[in-house]
Amino acid sequence: MRSVQWRKRSMSAQKQQFRLGLVGYGEIGSTLGRGLRGAGLEHVTAYDKYAFDGPYAGLIQSRAQDAGVTLVRSNQELADAADLIVSVTPGSASLDSAAAFVGCLSERHIFMDFASATPKIKLGVAERLAGGGALVGDGSIEGTPKNGYAMPILVSGPSGERVRDLLNPWGMQISYVGDTLGTASGIKILRSVLIKGIEALTDEMLLAARHYGIDEIVLASACKTLARPWMDTVESLTPSGVIHAKRRAEELEMSAEAVADAGIEPVMARAVAARLRWKESLGLKERLNGVEPGNYKEAINQIVGAMTAS
Repeated sequence: MRSVQWRKRSMSAQKQQFRLGLVGYGEIGSTLGRGLRGAGLEHVTAYDKYAFDGPYAGLIQSRAQDAGVTLVRSNQELADAADLIVSVTPGSASLDSAAAFVGCLSERHIFMDFASATPKIKLGVAERLAGGGALVGDGSIEGTPKNGYAMPILVSGPSGERVRDLLNPWGMQISYVGDTLGTASGIKILRSVLIKGIEALTDEMLLAARHYGIDEIVLASACKTLARPWMDTVESLTPSGVIHAKRRAEELEMSAEAVADAGIEPVMARAVAARLRWKESLGLKERLNGVEPGNYKEAINQIVGAMTAS
């Protein structure tokens, strides 16, 4: 019966009232709860272990009351009150959060973990919940709560399409990226290497530049270089990088010295230099006779080939 009902909902992709449960009612959970209630979803319940006993209990309770979201005191109460359960705890808590639902879920439930975590962790979530018969899915949030509850979200796994078709009619922006559990999280967590790396690199650059009194000038210079589509930057840096890794490593080692001279620990600069020295050690310049690969894919293929050979 459940599969027939879900299939009809998926095919119609129209607003359907259903019972939503949120695990965690912090910034993300409260944003989703407030947004979906405001869009007209009638039944939204949340369980947060700090909702009634913790330093932010008052904040959690006021957020829930203002949004018309019901707070419950246990995992079992949430399971009883919801059909679709969305976990928005930190990724470090994903496995424990899922384990707490063992014995609470049945075949009528869908459990979707939106935490920023590795594919391995999301597979672990599925393993912990396998005995109850719930349909498990994997999600990752690409936007921020500043975007409101319609922040871009990727979903994957067996329940991905069903969750998309349930939530998008209510104003959410969910994209299905495949049936393999962990795909959505893999995209997000590996993307974070670049995005969070840019943040940390920018911090290190500006802190050191401020010491020399040139932060605005340095930032403006960097912005000129980066003022183009990111794919153009990738196609420029990655192929040339397999040939010029040694020269770039030497430059970054000098950068690290300048950062250290400014009294800032050059954590990022040294890490970048180490990665470039590793790339130099693959001997790609010699293998390719100093000729750059034609594009980033060819460059990555060359690096992987050199790694395999070594």
